[in-house]
This record gives sequence, structure tokens and C-alpha cells, in this order.
Amino acid sequence: MAHLIVHGGRPLEGRIVPSANKNAVLPILCATLLTRHPLRIYGVPEITDVRKILDLFRTLGSDVRMDFSTGLLELCHQAARFDPAAHRLPVEMRSSIMLVPPMLARFGVARLENDVKGCTLGVREIDPHIEVLRSFGARIEESRDSLIIRADGPLRATRHWLDYASVTTTENFVLCAALAGGQSKLTNAASEPHVQEFCDFMRSLGARIEGVGTSQLTIDGVDELAGGEFRLTDDFHEVATFLALGAITGGGVAVKNSAPDQFPLIDRTFAKFGVTIHHEDGWSKTKANGPLKVAEPFTRNVLQKVEAAPWPYLPVDLLPIFIALGVKAEGSVMFWNKVYDGALGWTGELSKFGAHVFLSDPHRLVVFGGKPLMPAEVESPYIIRVAIALLMLAASIEGRSVIHNATPIKRAHPRFVENLRALGAEVEWTGGD
Repeated sequence: MAHLIVHGGRPLEGRIVPSANKNAVLPILCATLLTRHPLRIYGVPEITDVRKILDLFRTLGSDVRMDFSTGLLELCHQAARFDPAAHRLPVEMRSSIMLVPPMLARFGVARLENDVKGCTLGVREIDPHIEVLRSFGARIEESRDSLIIRADGPLRATRHWLDYASVTTTENFVLCAALAGGQSKLTNAASEPHVQEFCDFMRSLGARIEGVGTSQLTIDGVDELAGGEFRLTDDFHEVATFLALGAITGGGVAVKNSAPDQFPLIDRTFAKFGVTIHHEDGWSKTKANGPLKVAEPFTRNVLQKVEAAPWPYLPVDLLPIFIALGVKAEGSVMFWNKVYDGALGWTGELSKFGAHVFLSDPHRLVVFGGKPLMPAEVESPYIIRVAIALLMLAASIEGRSVIHNATPIKRAHPRFVENLRALGAEVEWTGGD
């Protein structure tokens, strides 16, 4: 694990061009297995999960040409072959499960290791994925260390109603339905921006998808998908992260943002901590207007609240950065994670900085902000934006802090430390990968 050493207390100032959204890039890469035609994808970020998937493609015999200096990926799966006895899908990344439908369509078989996982966000079952695969006609064979998924012929169209609007399950349904014979319908589909971007990519290849951005998708299966070109868009998570870094350090950061229409609720959440976001000419900007302060609700007998849930709620992945702002801001806030049951267990680390927090249950946290803070050495769980939230606090406090086990940041944000230094931060990696 790599660690971050931070010498904090400096206002961060400058401009940042964000990378593409990991949560769109990874399903898009998985989807490329559905076509035998050449593809060119622009803006592919140099992150660990991307490298893992591209390495898998190379072992399958695909033609992979990746230039991380420009972000251009040239890819063709014409010669790809899969042997379930020899090939293994990448582990320690949740997106491996989205390789299963393309492999079923392409090879008739896929193997999923038992230790496929992503961030440590509590129980993340694969049962919804198994239900989707079975509904399309796949067979599941269990062994001690893996699942073998087989399709005896072409997948058949189906109708399915998710019990929860899961992003990856929605994407897996689309991946199955794109080449399945007939019309498939999904109710209670996820509609996050990265799901919409993934569907846009599928449609660019010729997939027939209706209802993108809503809770119901209709997909008419086609005989084959084409090749082509696709340009990835800016990651709204990274845009919000760097805006928060500017705000918490008392500086001003401008971030390129090609989709400000995704930000009204995010902007209002920033405003709860006294931070105003401006969107102008393709850039989003924040400027400190004095110390952070929690806005008082009009209903005087309740705490200010930040509630995170599936889109179009505030994204749960952004909740940690707002918890960091809440620690720094004068006032009290209740944070509510309505998705994961293990995603707030890290908040005890905040007390090492001097923060006053109370975890009322696995989903809700009360932060009593504005207390005197001090530099500290803290341990990050394997959650991307928790490591960033701890770094945010360290960057706002004068003195030397250490964020242990900060490696998950590399799963989503290329050149993260280089970008921080460009804004004036004194931060460096130490230790292994």
C-alpha cells in the first residue's frame, strides 16, 4: 500500500482539467468485447483498473494500443479467444462482473472469481447480477473458488424489475440485452451520469436503447455491433473533489466541466457549508468568502442534513468530501448514506485530527464542526473518496499529516498528486503501490 505525506495549511489555487469517470470508462471497456470491429476511444485515464482490463484483453489475444500520454486507446477484439480453465478476470475491482455478459455473448462462457470486489463499502452482493444473467438464459455452475457462467446459445430477451437501482446491474442488463434476440425491458434502472454515458457509447456502436436517463430502459437486440470512435467526458466526481479541495483550504480552484447540468444539487450541497460554485465558459469555480460555516435550516429544531442515495440524489461517492467540509465548517450536520451499510465506519479516523463526530448508526453520522484541528496520521479504508476526504482535512491543517493506505485514489484519479502540487499543495507518495 502507498501512503500520502501532506504538509497542510496552504490555500490551493489554480486550474485543473479532470480525467474521465472511472465508473463510465470501465463498463465501456467491458462492452468493447461485444464487437469485432476496430474502436478508437479518446480520453482514457491512466488508472489501475484500466490497466487491469487492458492487460486481460492482451492475454485474450486482442489488439490493444494504449497511449496514456494522449489518452487514446485503439482496440480490436477480432482475434480474442477465452479459455475458462486458463484465463482469470481481474480481481479487486467490482467492474470485473461486467465482463461476464460480453464473454457470454462472445465465447458462451465466463469465469468469475470469488474475490472479485471493489471498495470496502459493506456487503455488495452479486445476487442481482446472477438474477439478470439467469433471466437471459445463462446457467451458473459453482465451484470452491469461482463461478462458471455458461450460455448454451444466444441470450434471449427478457423483462426484469430490479429490487434496487444498481448501477452495475443496470449496465449488465444492457450488455446482455444489446445482442439478445427480441425486446428487453428493465424497470427500476439506475440513471447516474456514468450510466447515461455508457448507454451513449453502446448506442454509438448501434445498440438500440430507449429511456436513457430514466428508471425504465427498453433495448431491442441487434445482430451485431459496429466499431467507431467515442470521446469520454469529464468526471463529475473529480470536478466536485477539486472544488472541495479549494474550498476547504481557503483557496480558489477552477475545474473544467463539460456537464454543469449535472451540478444543481451538488451546488446546493456546497452551499450548505457556505461555499458558492460558479459555472461559466466551460469551467466551474469556487472562491473562499471567509471561514466555512454551516447554513442554518429554516426549521430550527432540526440539524442541517446531507442525504446521499442513487441518482438523482446526491451521489454517495461524494459524501466523504462533504463530511470533510463539515468537519472544517462551523456548525453541525447530519450525513445520511442511504446505500451502503459499511461506508461510514472510517469516520473514527477523523477524531485523530481533533474532529467531533458521532456515528448514530451504520448509515447516519453527525459532525460537530469548526473544532480546533491538528495534523495527524490516519488509516484509510479501501474506499477512493474516503482517502481523498482524509487528505482534504490534512491539506487544510497546518503541519505534517500522513494518510496511510491511500492507494485506492490511484484507482480513479490519474496524476492526482501532480494536480495537487500544481495547485500549490505540498504532498508526496511514499511506500509501494
